[in-house]
Amino acid sequence: MIEIPDIAIPDDLLPHDGRFGCGPSKVRPDAVEMLSGSAGHFLGTSHRQAAVQFKVGELRNGLAELFSLPDGYEVLLGNGGTTAFWDAATLCLIEERSQHLTFGEFSTKFATAAAEAPFLADPDVRSADPGGAPVAEAVEGIDAYCLTHNETSTGVAVTPQRPDGSGDALVLVDATSAAGGLRVDVGECDAYYFAPQKCFASDGGLWIAACSPAAIERIGRLTASERWVPAFLDLQIALDNSRKDQTYNTPSLATLFLAVEQVNWVLEHGGLEFAAGRCDASAAAVYGWADGHAHARPFVTDPDLRSHVVATIDFDETVDAAILAAILRDNGILDVEPYRKLGRNQLRVALFPAIDPEDVAALTRCVDHVLERVL
Repeated sequence: MIEIPDIAIPDDLLPHDGRFGCGPSKVRPDAVEMLSGSAGHFLGTSHRQAAVQFKVGELRNGLAELFSLPDGYEVLLGNGGTTAFWDAATLCLIEERSQHLTFGEFSTKFATAAAEAPFLADPDVRSADPGGAPVAEAVEGIDAYCLTHNETSTGVAVTPQRPDGSGDALVLVDATSAAGGLRVDVGECDAYYFAPQKCFASDGGLWIAACSPAAIERIGRLTASERWVPAFLDLQIALDNSRKDQTYNTPSLATLFLAVEQVNWVLEHGGLEFAAGRCDASAAAVYGWADGHAHARPFVTDPDLRSHVVATIDFDETVDAAILAAILRDNGILDVEPYRKLGRNQLRVALFPAIDPEDVAALTRCVDHVLERVL
């Protein structure tokens, strides 16, 4: 067993809040207080009742405002998180063949789901090594282009855009760790889908998708066809329930409440530009520090691909990042370990809007304090 050095970081160096996990993310304390104050009349209420339906409607309307959704777009909700939505999209949004851009653990999962579906043709998979990103290309016979706005495992972000020449094909964008923190033109997407446990400072277990009229038409057509779709993954059922401001299955009421609080907080402070600006400031702090460091460097070498919501920082062989993360954890700085399957000697730091950029800057000073004592 590796012995962890006993290093105490002075209080004046510590961040005000030491939560930097990439999901579940930091939940703002005032949102928790609001939930606690509302618990007596909200928690334990049927999701078919007015109090919860109002909250679902508030979330759908708030997201429509936050993303400036084009006319005809609708916000759908369902249980199970993004993993469930990948299966639902495989059943209800891909007609015959899809193209997938894979450049990390999570972007690969949707491609795997499509490849395993016996009723679909083999997908066209375009891959890049972790730290890079592939480019979508229009191909005849592709009816769904599956993109990722931010690859959570590696800290690579790519702006969603319709491929030139893609025609009537749908563009499905996984925005799980991007939505609410990165700028986006949702009009470039037919399904911009995500879960609320990252930029929306809530818990998991819920998927949310902003869908275009073209996506809604395809959902209706495929679910009315001979293709068998389980009710839990049926996006037409999800759409029908969402239009009633409810979910098909019982949702986590706390998750709904906290997501609404985050959306309202962002809107009250200026909307998506406010949230993205906070992420920009945090990114400038951590990447600026790493770029000039003797023992650290950004894992993503292309500055244009560096995510402003998830930062991955590599260390040279003189630093054991696992020990560094353990020392930070002992001092109340939590969840900066790298993504487990990436296998890098690095720290991974969430830069979500709920995280104060000043706390990110404080984190870098704490890392320096520890390194001065272990090197």
